[in-house]
Amino acid sequence: MDETPNSTQLIKRCLDGDSAAWEEIVRLHNRRIYNICYRFTGSPDDAEDLSQEVFIKVYRTLASYDLQKGAFTTWVTTVTRNLLVDHFRKSKMERLSDSMDAPAGADDDSWTLGEQIADQRAGPEAGVATKQTQKMVQDALLKLSPDLREALILRDLQDMDYKEIAQTLRVPEGTVKSRINRGRTELARILSRTYRQVN
Repeated sequence: MDETPNSTQLIKRCLDGDSAAWEEIVRLHNRRIYNICYRFTGSPDDAEDLSQEVFIKVYRTLASYDLQKGAFTTWVTTVTRNLLVDHFRKSKMERLSDSMDAPAGADDDSWTLGEQIADQRAGPEAGVATKQTQKMVQDALLKLSPDLREALILRDLQDMDYKEIAQTLRVPEGTVKSRINRGRTELARILSRTYRQVN
């Protein structure tokens, strides 16, 4: 993954109190962080809230970023991932204590990354089909275990390489490859079963 050439200067300016540098950091990473949060939670509202939490955490811990340990994008992704894990554990505990839990994905009005970059020349029927496919994939992603889901999101949706994912998840590269393979197999199985039920 390419690192923006001026990340180091932006970080230094931000630490020196330059608010424009912080706004630029947010602008550069906002879409990526939101997409990771949305893919992980399946909820636009949660993704928005979690993205804000990520940026608060990044701002507070910016001085701890060490260029020698990896790219800034990888560090930001690690912060995002850690916050998502905390959110998942907390929401899991809330679900256990609340038997009236609402079904996931009730609000489907948000546009996913795939829909945002879809071919705008396609007719309305293709747009509906694309939206249905996107929803099927998102629903299937949410059925994966968190370990497999985060590995797939980082590799297939965020285009990170194995080394960066290993750094982010703090596991060996072999584990990353295994999770991605298992995740893809499981996702294909879920999608195949869903497709058969729909048709």
